[in-house]
Amino acid sequence: MKYWQKMKGGGQSPPRVSLTEVGWSWLGSFAGIVAVALLHYTIVDQQGLIMLIGSFGATAVLLYGAPRSPLAQPRNLLGGHVLSAIVGVAAGQWLGAYPALAAALAVSAAIALMHLTRTLHPPGGATALIAVMGGDSIDLLGYWFVLVPVASGALLMLVVALLVNNAAKTRKYPDYWF
Repeated sequence: MKYWQKMKGGGQSPPRVSLTEVGWSWLGSFAGIVAVALLHYTIVDQQGLIMLIGSFGATAVLLYGAPRSPLAQPRNLLGGHVLSAIVGVAAGQWLGAYPALAAALAVSAAIALMHLTRTLHPPGGATALIAVMGGDSIDLLGYWFVLVPVASGALLMLVVALLVNNAAKTRKYPDYWF
């Protein structure tokens, strides 16, 4: 009975944020995603957007929408994405013939590794999954996937977070680096 009672919840929803906060979140996420896209066009090619991996959308929510969250701090952002990318590529290479197993191993091992290294960043789970399920363009990158798009994109989003979040009087980023 207690098991089912836990699912009732009981807390209150968080309060609504101010329009100013919404504006800064919008500006940061727009600038972060545009910066990664421009880096792609400049360095990779002018077709497709392989550098704009889906997990960066979730990273934008944390960095620009919840910059005080422990999950949004630089250690978590960089460590979570990079470690998860390594795990994802390895799982894809070792178990590529069994995509469901490779995907499950990539995500669960990435979560375990992020916990062990104190770098938990939820979008990292998606990064690990993208390394396995991203298709031929991602597979061809092999471990280069860790550097481009993952590490370079995460670093660029960090720079934007530092610039935008600290421009607002009501924001401070980061709370800690390591």
